[in-house]
Amino acid sequence: MGAVGSGDDVRRLAMISLHTSPLDQPGTGDAGGMNVYVVELARRLAARGVEVDVFTRATRSSQGAVVPLADGVSVRHITAGPFEGLTKHELPGQLCVFAREVLRTEAALPVGHYDAVHSHYWLSGQVGALARDRWGVPLVHSMHTMAKVKNAALAVGDTPEPAARLIGEEQVVEAADVLVANTDLEAKQLINLYDAEPARVEVVHPGVDLAVFAPPADGPDGARAGLGLDPDAVVLLFAGRIQPLKAPDVLVRAVAVLLEQVPELRPRLVVPIVGGPSGSGLDRPTALAALAAELGVDDVVRFVPPVTQSELARWYAAATLVAVPSHNESFGLVAVEAQACGTPVVAAAVGGLTTVVGDGRSGLLVEGHDPRDWARVLRRVVTEPGLRDRLAAGARAQAACFSWDATAEQVLGVYRRARSRMRESVG
Repeated sequence: MGAVGSGDDVRRLAMISLHTSPLDQPGTGDAGGMNVYVVELARRLAARGVEVDVFTRATRSSQGAVVPLADGVSVRHITAGPFEGLTKHELPGQLCVFAREVLRTEAALPVGHYDAVHSHYWLSGQVGALARDRWGVPLVHSMHTMAKVKNAALAVGDTPEPAARLIGEEQVVEAADVLVANTDLEAKQLINLYDAEPARVEVVHPGVDLAVFAPPADGPDGARAGLGLDPDAVVLLFAGRIQPLKAPDVLVRAVAVLLEQVPELRPRLVVPIVGGPSGSGLDRPTALAALAAELGVDDVVRFVPPVTQSELARWYAAATLVAVPSHNESFGLVAVEAQACGTPVVAAAVGGLTTVVGDGRSGLLVEGHDPRDWARVLRRVVTEPGLRDRLAAGARAQAACFSWDATAEQVLGVYRRARSRMRESVG
């Protein structure tokens, strides 16, 4: 085992993101907000002089063993199991192989190469715990989602998380030197549901790239023109992975109710669904389109494949509002990104969304997932004089509270404190 050095600064970091690569396109498969988090945090840490290696599972034979992501950030592809065809629920069977190859990679480097490990999601935490003990460096872990929280708020038709994950998460919580929670609510959930020691839980909000996600220079009309939308269209946008957890069906059902109540809205209404099937949504990839047809709103619902961040920012800017009806969100990056573009958000009053959205200032929160309640709130934003403009004015200010630079500075502080505590414990 290596020894923690006398200094507490982190110069080289091993970041573990086993089940999804930072190189993957967010919005489909298992790629989503966590991918954005890993990429943006790694970049900001590198800009502060930290050399970051992100370990992830190789999913294509054509991937290089080491791929540069940005200056000071490398993605290390670990071969563990078949390149394709493994679901997230099958990945625990590859943990031993993945961990062995991570340790083998480190063994070829100078002794004491890494100063800390930061793992993301419970699968990575299992590997991180082993690396921590082998390398003698602290383990910082981010859950991103938690099985106990998800199972308590399951969408209709969704699959409960298995017992193996619950046990695995409990083991990671016990092993980690520090648990980074996205919000105060997540910190309380770690303490109350997983018996995490309060002293080992620190809250650090994720951020948003305010340079990418910003009101466009040519304004909303310019964004709409570039996307083929009419200037006077009412655009109710969903962005994210198409799966029961994210609840795009709630928006589609609410739109059907809205059109029953305000039928004259139909010629102007556009409901873009930007993203691809993911998770349990992969079992029925056409279910949402079938639902739109069944409800008679397939003429206003438009499916858009996952897009780049810059293109997504154009969609946000073009929208009348962005709907985030998720059954649970540990944070809610889509809501922050939309607000950064000056677009109000209508979101479910769950998880991190209650922190991200300023209810009545930058958007509106909806209790529950009844389509009639959602239709009522959507109708307010669309028809109530001045409401949409007032919320839009507050949206940018709300998003400005979250920045990746602030996230990186705070996470660096977490690393230093974790190293200091480990040094004192072995001293």
